[in-house]
Amino acid sequence: MSLARTYRMETERLVIRCYQPNDAAMVKKSIDESLEHLLPWMPWAVHEPETLDAKIARMRNFRGQFDMGLDYLFGIFDRDEKMLIGSTGLHTRVGKGAREIGYWIHVNHINKGYATEAASALTKVGFEIEGLQRIQIHTDPKNARSQKVPEKLGYQLQPGLHPTIDSEGQKREVVLWVMDKGDYIKSNIPRVNIKAFDVVGREI
Repeated sequence: MSLARTYRMETERLVIRCYQPNDAAMVKKSIDESLEHLLPWMPWAVHEPETLDAKIARMRNFRGQFDMGLDYLFGIFDRDEKMLIGSTGLHTRVGKGAREIGYWIHVNHINKGYATEAASALTKVGFEIEGLQRIQIHTDPKNARSQKVPEKLGYQLQPGLHPTIDSEGQKREVVLWVMDKGDYIKSNIPRVNIKAFDVVGREI
């Protein structure tokens, strides 16, 4: 697995960056406040709420996976980085040259376009900086709000339901959305204004 170049992105309203251990309290607060909203859609939510120590360990693990090129989790923060609006990722589980974007948003910040803004930034970084050939988004068949994100961005809906293994190792069926490099070039995403930075803060 090639190592990610991008550790931080800045959009019009958001900072999207890899997690640090000192984000643990902010992450715990955001998940605890949104747990009822997350439980129907996020398999990992059944293990919440976690203790702060457990969250610290999880953030350390996320950062370790990021640095080792195993998986890429990002927090979605406000521009002052005082509040965790949600979480996203460029997950490595869909094969060579490809990533899967996942996302969740704090219950108090849904319907504000944050998931679309974050997924747009990750899509641009994925194709233009990370050199991907394909990006997927998997959505729950019953989650109409989540499905609007790839639709708005120009991802192509694949017919039928598609089997997958969720983060808990359980089989489930999802709606599959795919964008390849050709689709990306034809979309509006290349014109989105973002800044991207490497591990030591140099703009890419």
